[in-house]
Amino acid sequence: MILARPIELLAPAKDLNCGMEAVRHGADAVYIGAPKFGARKAAGNSIDDIRALCDFAHIYNVRVRVALNTILSDDELPEAERLIRCLYDAGADAVIIQDMGILRLDLPPVPLHASTQTDNCTPEKVRFLHDAGFAQIILARELSLDEMATIAEYTPDATLEAFIHGALCVSYSGRCYLSEALNGRSANRGECAQCCRLPYSLVDADEKSIVENKHLLSLKDLNRADDLEAMMQAGISSFKIEGRLKDVSYVKNITAYYRKRLDGIFAKNPLFYRSSAGHSSFTFEPQPEKSFNRSFTSYFLHGRNAEITSFDTPKSIGEYIGVAKEVKGNSFTIAGFKPVHNGDGLVYFNMKGILDGMRVNRAEANRIFPHKMPDIKPKMQLYRNYDQVFETILERPSAERKIDATVEWGDYPDGFVLTMTDESDARVTIVRPFDKETARKPQNENIRTQLGKLGNTPFEAKEILISTSENFFVPSSLLNEMRRDAVDKLISVRRMRYSRRYAKKSVYDNKAEYPAKSLDYTANVFNRNAEEFYRLHGVETFEKDRETSVIASLRSNPLTINDLDCFVPRNDGNRSNSGKALMYTKHCIRYSMGWCPVHHKTKSPYKEPFFLIHNNNRLRLSFDCNKCLMLVYNS
Repeated sequence: MILARPIELLAPAKDLNCGMEAVRHGADAVYIGAPKFGARKAAGNSIDDIRALCDFAHIYNVRVRVALNTILSDDELPEAERLIRCLYDAGADAVIIQDMGILRLDLPPVPLHASTQTDNCTPEKVRFLHDAGFAQIILARELSLDEMATIAEYTPDATLEAFIHGALCVSYSGRCYLSEALNGRSANRGECAQCCRLPYSLVDADEKSIVENKHLLSLKDLNRADDLEAMMQAGISSFKIEGRLKDVSYVKNITAYYRKRLDGIFAKNPLFYRSSAGHSSFTFEPQPEKSFNRSFTSYFLHGRNAEITSFDTPKSIGEYIGVAKEVKGNSFTIAGFKPVHNGDGLVYFNMKGILDGMRVNRAEANRIFPHKMPDIKPKMQLYRNYDQVFETILERPSAERKIDATVEWGDYPDGFVLTMTDESDARVTIVRPFDKETARKPQNENIRTQLGKLGNTPFEAKEILISTSENFFVPSSLLNEMRRDAVDKLISVRRMRYSRRYAKKSVYDNKAEYPAKSLDYTANVFNRNAEEFYRLHGVETFEKDRETSVIASLRSNPLTINDLDCFVPRNDGNRSNSGKALMYTKHCIRYSMGWCPVHHKTKSPYKEPFFLIHNNNRLRLSFDCNKCLMLVYNS
């Protein structure tokens, strides 16, 4: 049975400005990076900026979550504890974490959300995290609708969050050590070098070339706009847009797009409703293809499919606009249906299959004069990854968010009364003594005009009611003064009425049983607190070779990665299966090539194992068909 519940649109914020624009463009919640310890190290924000975002967002009942989702060393835990207290004092509504050691700290009553990096793939794991005290669990991107529904049914009281848009990590989050191995930069420490976006060549066990210089670990971008209601039906309550490194135009466009899609669902299905206040209006029509994208996929939401990869380029392609037609001198024509503007950025795949581009200097109907004529040929497909007109619109104020209010004007024996009541029934009354005198002209029109001037405030006058005993003269200055006072006080009332959620300390002091007695290195137990947490919840053994030893070795000598048994597979006759995977991914190159023994019932014409090669790096691929996984090893 599906119960009525609020649904939130969760938008990213690189900084304070992005966060405020996310609110204006319809977000019900915003997530932003902490000053330190966030999984996007380049997207940290000051406590003052986070406080300012909370002050602004809470007017609209929009919640602010702060990402502090790296694994922490023992020495860093005290600083993390102090930082979480500062975030709580600044008004943060929740902290998103990966490291279980944080639960053993002396925390303020701020709710904790389990990052997708905690590998939230199974009903048992999600149930444990909920029982251990997490207020919200962010599910793995790889889950299907059926798997989401199973988790929701198994943990009916848990609040589940899922990604709906943005860049995809090819690995299960939290289980990728490729960047660490190749560059000494740990993804679990906020320093991912995005090795998955590099070009690789694929060879077989006999060094036969299968594919050359393709981005074989690169995925398309996520877009689940057509699946939102199905995800609600499956039990998802929070819909997350990826993008804490994205610019403000991306945040505006994508947030507005999903706001409109969700509102359309709410209008038809009363079981679901938005979790924040107000309504947004836009000066543009949101179009996700006009923001950064590598083409779109719903990933594994409907099961395994071939349309998830972006082998040709990891760069933004944008929107398809047509094909090159006539190439002549310093210009060419486009056979397409979308107008091109001066200043647009166009891209195409050149004769070598490499993404190339140009800036449009001048567009005359369908004839394009580039700033520099590219080596373009007739019939080449063209895409626009920068729309000058669209971006110019987004550079200006492009949305307003308003809370409906009823304004009532009246009088009393010694003066006038103004009452404002918003859509949540928050109410303020302003009383001003005034020597009243009968007016020569009707006053109602001017009263409505002055009281309706709410343009730069959070409110919009849905109704203005005038109830006076006589046609008294009312100066515009008095009306404006009382209106401004009412607005300021109503904002204060909304902030006071804001329903902040709290977590009792006791919620983390429980004996919930972890669904396994042992943990391997992918649990990322990086400090004594984390180990203590798991032991308290029934874990008895820990694999010795965890990321702890890898990072420690790399810091002392990056080259020692090749001496670590935990990550390097060896083939000495006795230990042919030793070594630990650097990446666990549901993306399968064998499937992409049409050689999956399960789905395609076909055998590869090449000898396994396969290897990915980039410069001097060589990675061995292994396929676990029982779990439908591809594993990547250092070779």
